[in-house]
Amino acid sequence: MRKSNYDKWPATHLEGWIAEGWDAIIDTLKKETEGHRTLVIDLYPGVFEDDVLEVFSKAFPEKVIDVRSWMKPEAEVEAMTARFMTDDVLFGYVTNLELQDYFRDEVLDKPRCELADSKVLVGSGAALFAPDDAVIVYADMARWEIQQRFRRHEVKALGIDNRNDAVSVQYKRGYFNDWRICDRHKDHLMPRIDFWLDTNSHQSPKMIDRATFRRGMEQTVQGPFRVVPFFDPAPWGGKWMRETCDLDRDVPNYGWCFDCVPEENSLLLEVNGVRFELPSVDLVLSETRRLLGEAVEARFGKDFPIRFDFLDTMGGGNLSLQVHPTTQFIREQFGMAYTQDESYYLLDAGKDAVVYLGLKEGINPTAMIEDLRAAQRGEISFPAEKYVNKFPAKKHDHYLIPAGTIHCSGHDSMVLEISSTPSIFTFKLWDWNRLGLDGKPRPINVERGKHVIQWERTTEWVNRHIRNHFTVLSQEDGILEERTGLHPNEFIETRRHTFSKTVQHHTNGGVNVLNLVDGEAALIESPEGKFAPFEVHYAETFIIPACVGQYAITPIDGKECMTIKAFVRYYS
Repeated sequence: MRKSNYDKWPATHLEGWIAEGWDAIIDTLKKETEGHRTLVIDLYPGVFEDDVLEVFSKAFPEKVIDVRSWMKPEAEVEAMTARFMTDDVLFGYVTNLELQDYFRDEVLDKPRCELADSKVLVGSGAALFAPDDAVIVYADMARWEIQQRFRRHEVKALGIDNRNDAVSVQYKRGYFNDWRICDRHKDHLMPRIDFWLDTNSHQSPKMIDRATFRRGMEQTVQGPFRVVPFFDPAPWGGKWMRETCDLDRDVPNYGWCFDCVPEENSLLLEVNGVRFELPSVDLVLSETRRLLGEAVEARFGKDFPIRFDFLDTMGGGNLSLQVHPTTQFIREQFGMAYTQDESYYLLDAGKDAVVYLGLKEGINPTAMIEDLRAAQRGEISFPAEKYVNKFPAKKHDHYLIPAGTIHCSGHDSMVLEISSTPSIFTFKLWDWNRLGLDGKPRPINVERGKHVIQWERTTEWVNRHIRNHFTVLSQEDGILEERTGLHPNEFIETRRHTFSKTVQHHTNGGVNVLNLVDGEAALIESPEGKFAPFEVHYAETFIIPACVGQYAITPIDGKECMTIKAFVRYYS
């Protein structure tokens, strides 16, 4: 195992204005609101609202209004959101609600000056009632920290107190409803936000001003950057990431790492040497065209369409046998615009590593579904190898997995999963008689899966279309470029470069996402001097914004390196 040089806390370094601690934050806001200006503290769901209310109630006695008191009763909110929450344990339907829908009509109908004049408004949606000259503070929150708070049952949802709900139900409400509503609200509010508040570590709050936020976004989007990876155990989790990424040795395993999922990850700004944490989706919202490129924005709007994550089964177990929904199914059933196509790139593999991919020739679909149902009832162990291909896997293999293809990474594999962004739409068909980390069976979706499995994707089709399809595009002394996928059904293209000298790249007007899949370290530079040299290390995922254009990657110390690059496929 190589020595770890993986950076777990990548940050954009800049000079700016930052306040640390509640005393400094309150002093600043008191000065800003002299002359009876209204102060607004708008909150992303997942912020500890009660703590924030307590701080501002002490600082501004008799002025604080909790705007949650202006919302509709919880029973009305539950009824209003029921069609988006659905009765399913995992899946909902994408909301079309707006934040205004949560507030009572008699409040919305009152003039803002009458409601808010010289007051301190605190809560999600508070800025809806802000007079034009109000001082607006936005308390943002990274989704990964929100998920930790869900697990500890610490935070309320938008308009309801659901702290006692199952974690999966809390997450479902966030994913399908609350986060979408509040991201739209935040996006519209951005030009008016005077200060940004970081309470991800609620004992150490920090605040930056608008100019520092803008400088951080502009500096980040001008060159390569990384989001903050997060790691999590899994029932099938392994040991590879613990060593390679230098993680806590006391944690039994790490199954997941989200290394580039801007909707979930954080972005760190290091302001005057002090870390300030924001959701990385803020960069997507504020710098959409420079980050994604005009053509990608035209197709995906303000969605970052490419996801990189790690799946570690080295010393662990098989992933669940699974399938992802087709585009039509995900639109009809869940209201999503596109589906979760993906691929497995093997960063590493043990000698017995395997990948389950596609169906065997001549199987009986009816018999297979009946066996899956019987396994779900606990009557049999599903005979996976009777129905599903099992291929030996080795380091640097690449398996393409267009939606509808049954698949599963086996034990002793380290997978870099390259996929489109929808992140929870996995229909588990069989989980190897295994319980989740909570000691309960994980949800199985045979009845949904049977509608999306593409039964013609059998052994011959898999070998011809999606198993290790490498095409040499160019080769010269010290540089090899290969196309490795993805399948034509998928909108992502991937290119692999093996190089011992400088490789020239171009974004071609679209965002690039890369991982250093071999080699110790490489340096990314701009031939045009657009950004300072940026060093990346083994297994790190990094993003090259569309506006960068030309960039070059050079191995450090001349040692051979390998990158895999993903971008939205374009046609000419």
